[in-house]
Amino acid sequence: MNKLILLLLPILGFALGWGIHAKFFTRIDNASPIQNIKEEIQRPLDRYTIENLSNAEVPEGKLNLVREIADEEKYVSYAFSFDFNPTLDKNIVKSTSGQINIPKEGNSLPLVLMLRGYIDQEAFITGDGTRKAAEFFAQNGFLTVAPDFLGYGQSDEEAGNIFETRFQTYTTVLSLIKSLNQIEKWNGEDIFIWGHSNGGQIALTTLEITYASYPTALWAPVSKAFPYSVLFFTDDSVDVGKLIRNELAKFEETYDVEKYSLTNYFDRISAPLLIQQGEQDEAFPKTWSDELVLKLKDIDKDVTYYTYPATDHNMRPSWNEAILKDLEFFSKHLK
Repeated sequence: MNKLILLLLPILGFALGWGIHAKFFTRIDNASPIQNIKEEIQRPLDRYTIENLSNAEVPEGKLNLVREIADEEKYVSYAFSFDFNPTLDKNIVKSTSGQINIPKEGNSLPLVLMLRGYIDQEAFITGDGTRKAAEFFAQNGFLTVAPDFLGYGQSDEEAGNIFETRFQTYTTVLSLIKSLNQIEKWNGEDIFIWGHSNGGQIALTTLEITYASYPTALWAPVSKAFPYSVLFFTDDSVDVGKLIRNELAKFEETYDVEKYSLTNYFDRISAPLLIQQGEQDEAFPKTWSDELVLKLKDIDKDVTYYTYPATDHNMRPSWNEAILKDLEFFSKHLK
């Protein structure tokens, strides 16, 4: 009997051990994915970093003339619609409205892309922020194209996230540039950019994304680091910036803001720049433009800078002098 028990002990021990082993691994195999795999954080706005936009395949959009706005002596103004992919996803198409001025004389013309500054959506009418400058350039033989951007004019609604809305101004411009060949009178090579205020920020970021050498004229460009460039203006909002600060806190939990800040990519700018600034600009400090020019010159960028005493954010009363300098600058860089 004792010998039989001794013979059975190893067998019983093996069986008991196997049972425990099987029970343990069955429990692990039946564990939920949440227990075994840490949920991956989704970052859909990563596609809008300056680096990622530089490497993105930007699809061409569709530019359509919708109606005639005005038939002037030297040019005709049209409202246009532009169908494009704001997320660079071919499954998503939206339309932005805008204004194009086409000079009557000439069939092979240079083109100025006009980028406006901030305007309240409820008060906005197509052409606001660029109308007067665009008229001047058109009178002097330049095609002008001024997008309204999503949420403005007759455009489709903007993105649901305030920062994606901001980043989609870049994709609007990138896709629009890709689509300029649809304008019959464009000469196919001369592209200039004119930007005012926040339009200057869009212009600088576009130059960084594309590395392109489009000669660019800027009036009082927003040129501080993101997100300070947004927070600076929150005092003027109805809630004194509460919404933006809350959304920014969420954004910074997930994203690296440095990857969206134009100040980190000045070395990518290869275009000649003309920057003009009013010395009595109350919208933002003149020191912003002073610092921008110094930073650009320190890295040997081609930049010309003019300041105007007793002149405001909209270049009043020095508007005529400033716009003539823009025209001279663009004419100098014609191909």
